[in-house]
Amino acid sequence: MRTRLLPLLIVLMAGVLLALGFPLAVSVAAAQQQRVVVDRIDDTVRFAALAQFVTDRSGADERRSTLQEQLDRYHDTYGISAGVFYRDSDAMARAPETWSVPLNGQGRQAFEEALSGRRSHDPPQVWPWQQGGRLVVASPVVRDGDVVAVVFTDSPTGQLRSRVLQGWLLIAAGEGAAMLLAVGAAFRLTGWVLRPVRILDAATHDIATGQMNSRVAAASGPPELRRLARSFNEMADNVEEVLEQQRAFVADASHQLRNPLAALLLRIELLALEFPAGNEEIASVRTEGKRLAQVLDDLLDLALAEHASADLQLTDIGELAAERVAAWRPLAEEMGVRLTGHGAAVTAWADPVALSSALDAVIDNALKFTPQGEEVTVSVASNGESSTVVITDGGPGLTDEELARIGDRFWRSGRHQNVKGSGLGLSISRALLTAGGGSIAYAHHEPRGLRVTVTVPRTSPTA
Repeated sequence: MRTRLLPLLIVLMAGVLLALGFPLAVSVAAAQQQRVVVDRIDDTVRFAALAQFVTDRSGADERRSTLQEQLDRYHDTYGISAGVFYRDSDAMARAPETWSVPLNGQGRQAFEEALSGRRSHDPPQVWPWQQGGRLVVASPVVRDGDVVAVVFTDSPTGQLRSRVLQGWLLIAAGEGAAMLLAVGAAFRLTGWVLRPVRILDAATHDIATGQMNSRVAAASGPPELRRLARSFNEMADNVEEVLEQQRAFVADASHQLRNPLAALLLRIELLALEFPAGNEEIASVRTEGKRLAQVLDDLLDLALAEHASADLQLTDIGELAAERVAAWRPLAEEMGVRLTGHGAAVTAWADPVALSSALDAVIDNALKFTPQGEEVTVSVASNGESSTVVITDGGPGLTDEELARIGDRFWRSGRHQNVKGSGLGLSISRALLTAGGGSIAYAHHEPRGLRVTVTVPRTSPTA
């Protein structure tokens, strides 16, 4: 969520800064140019005052000589072309000597405006990227109410463009600093808003993986998220209480039923003495009684497995799997099934007792459904952050629909109802593995059979 929220906030902030920055940049450029234009207008007014009383076009007038001297000094000092021109564009005085009024373009337009009695107070804006641009300013020379000449200046814009660019760089630096500040504020804001969401997500994941005591500490974030955290904790308390009641009921029921069932089985044995040996009804009743006793034992084991916490240790998974293979090999040989183990020493964090019990249940299940002459293989491997124990068999396997249900409590395939079992072994295995951060998965094994993958983490629980 943070990766989606942060770009949105940053784009909005960047849009606001740009919306403020562009008008400010234009304002800085206009202010710098206006400053230059005002300065040039002052210069043209001063030259117009000198040219107002020049009447002799022959050049012998002392005032004209003074005007020419001022224009030369002005050009030498500032590098600005300046001149006073009569209405017919003939020069009264100018510097440099070869300069004249442009015949077209911006300069000609300014000259025409001055002839009509208006100063060039608003020339087109000069931008920093306009290399070789010029700034033209013209003012009329008025005598007896009539425009008799025009003072004309043509200034290079290098310094103006440099000042505008410097102003823009300062604006850009300010915008960059503001953007960095905005990004930092966005990080803090999103962290403050999303921190309760991350904690809630972690707690939800913990509960989903069996850590029912996980809760959310509602200490920060918006009030709505704090209320959500409190509601989540209340819900988790209620769910944990219901599950605890369910486990307690299953354990108590299993325990309380064992004594009456044991007495019933004893009476069946005594009753069997009254019937001829090999009576089928007595044998059937005896078999069902033993099956019921096995179901009660498995129910009690499942309740304990779901309630107990794992004692995680750094365990050699390869050695533990080899021990379980060796323990089950005599039974496999008796059933005519080859049981083999593969894999080097691989370590992982697991509860050795719980993992051994889970492997026993899976290997027992594989041997039950593997016909004579086939093979059951136990392979140990390491895969980055986890270690795996893969058990494959050569049995009939399961369909896709059956794979989706395997591991459910009391579930057994309709094709295997005659095989001894309660349907709780794999449920117990899953509960034992989940308590230690592990998992169990089922898949098809080619060309036939079932592939069971037991996964345990290699990362320390304190990491």
